[in-house]
Amino acid sequence: MTSTSRPAVAAAALLLLTLTAQAHFQVILPATDIIPVEGPLQTSLRLIFTHPMEQGPVMNMKSPREFGVFYNGAKHDLLKTLTPQPLHGKMTYTTTFKFPAPADYIFYLAPAPYWEPAENKMIIHYTKVIVDVGDAQEGWDALVGLPVEIEPLVRPYGLWTGNVFRGIVRHDGKPVPFAEIEVEYWNAANKVHPPAQPFVTQVIKADSTGVFSYAIPRAGWWGFAALIEGPSMKNPAGRNVPSELGGLIWIRAVDMH
Repeated sequence: MTSTSRPAVAAAALLLLTLTAQAHFQVILPATDIIPVEGPLQTSLRLIFTHPMEQGPVMNMKSPREFGVFYNGAKHDLLKTLTPQPLHGKMTYTTTFKFPAPADYIFYLAPAPYWEPAENKMIIHYTKVIVDVGDAQEGWDALVGLPVEIEPLVRPYGLWTGNVFRGIVRHDGKPVPFAEIEVEYWNAANKVHPPAQPFVTQVIKADSTGVFSYAIPRAGWWGFAALIEGPSMKNPAGRNVPSELGGLIWIRAVDMH
């Protein structure tokens, strides 16, 4: 190997390491998280599988296994409302939902398993976001019943920048001691420039009761991904590989003026 080729190989290896170290986040983003009763009682939502802080690359989403909204103690299937929306050559989805009455609405998603060859594992991120309609302020802490789910201990809307968000990581309804949670900012306008790779994805751990906390440093949408090891699954080639199960929740903070 020539001396000039060694730096190129090293740079390529570093780039590969950076790409494989990126945190995957399933995203559900409504147009807003609070809808006043006097306003239009509807919202649009975007479903994207990507890296929020770096705004890419976008990963291809197959048709979700489940998509719906939970309110007043019941699930409502919305899978047929999804419209495919290609983005950078990858599949994402959009939808619009009309709220029938004031309540807290929990939109939830069980995506199709995603094969990540760089990590040699299948990824399934069960994701939810809460929208308060008409100042209901009830039902935001309800559990949808996802295999992995974050139960909010702080109302997940009406948050000021600097508030501390707390939650419980649950697997099959039971708390997960010392679960690892990755946190990323939805850097839509690319106004945040992380000075080093560890700033891209914040990493925290729950305590022995599955409870975690995080102080929100900036206004905007934040994703919390509680990750656990799942059962062995078959990849597209038919080989048994490890799986990663995630329980995600998205919250929004607003600056105080």
